[in-house]
Amino acid sequence: MAREHHYEARLIWTGATQGPTSSYEAYSRDYRAEVAGKPPIEGSSDPAFRGDASRYDPENLLVVSLSACHMLSYLHLCASAGIEVVAYEDRPRGTMVIKDRKMRFVDVLLEPRVTIGKGDRDKAIALHEEAHAQCFIASSVNFPVRHQPTVERA
Repeated sequence: MAREHHYEARLIWTGATQGPTSSYEAYSRDYRAEVAGKPPIEGSSDPAFRGDASRYDPENLLVVSLSACHMLSYLHLCASAGIEVVAYEDRPRGTMVIKDRKMRFVDVLLEPRVTIGKGDRDKAIALHEEAHAQCFIASSVNFPVRHQPTVERA
């Protein structure tokens, strides 16, 4: 595996068509994120920050990124350990507060619900710790990413 990976995207403020940043209340927070060869993501800020609730906001995308990274690491580990995962669902939750006079994430909780067909259930539970340690995104943030998994048999 290569030691260095690069990622590129394009972000366009689409809200500019609705007017300039003449005041905090006046401008649109809408944007479009593009990655070559993939469908665009229509985004905005969180409604608490005057954004469009029907669009993805950076806060939710961060929480989803942490959840997806954990899941992908976990599925890899289970496949390597002979554990057959037949279903996986998570309902991640993040918390932002003002800390050190800045709004920031202070915690994300992952609650994956895993169903396995074959394999050791105790091992399937334990692999969540290893998945957390291997998750590139969780290793890149400066707040705790906790997990409380549930593993059931099909």
